[in-house]
Amino acid sequence: MYFFLKNLSFLDLCYSSVIYPKALFDLMSSTKVITFAGCATQFFFFSTMITTEGFLLAVMAYDRFMAICSPLRYPISMRPSVCARLMLGCYCGGSFNSILQASFTFSLPFCSSNHIDHFHCDVLPLLKLACADTTINELVMFGLCGLIIVGTTLVVLISYGYITGTILRMRSGGGRHKLFSTCGSHMTAVSLFYGTFFVIYAQPGAVESMEQGKVVSVFYTLVILMLNPLIYSLRNKEVKDALWRLGQKHTAM
Repeated sequence: MYFFLKNLSFLDLCYSSVIYPKALFDLMSSTKVITFAGCATQFFFFSTMITTEGFLLAVMAYDRFMAICSPLRYPISMRPSVCARLMLGCYCGGSFNSILQASFTFSLPFCSSNHIDHFHCDVLPLLKLACADTTINELVMFGLCGLIIVGTTLVVLISYGYITGTILRMRSGGGRHKLFSTCGSHMTAVSLFYGTFFVIYAQPGAVESMEQGKVVSVFYTLVILMLNPLIYSLRNKEVKDALWRLGQKHTAM
């Protein structure tokens, strides 16, 4: 579990670093300019990291399924080499999606305007700038994003379906509470990530709803990243005890 959490933290750090240093520089600068190559690079790495995180959240659900439903086989089934291959698969899937999206997007002619109505280079605002038919690009985007979201969501739902059945068959109330607490943090992160991802990329009419898209983009590129450490830390007894002592100290003051 901690191997995957370390990789989740690394991905969060990477894809926020791809966007926000440039965005903050633009806020303080009078000239908000990005080169064509810079935009393509930002788009590629952002798409790679965020898609990889979607795959990783599904792998983490499978990891919990193996740990709870097959605890005796878990040390063999999820040995370090298997975890490394699963993580490599996540990166390969993210890179494949990013290569396809970048290839289709940056092969379009951009001749109508050079003003990107967004705070970073993303597929939707770039499609708005194209002076050619973008139907194929939109179908590719909706198809790929829909396939990734549906596939990974099925893995999560099936894994947690088996986990819920296993927990409900347990006789120990304390064990049930502990397992629900462990899985609850991951389900919260999954719901936030997939929910915002679906709203912006996998719904019809997403290209037209740019203002909504900018708000949702801020949520999943910044707010969720800030919430993830809190979500996963609150299941840790030592962290909860420290927060409780801090609250008591402030109450006493």
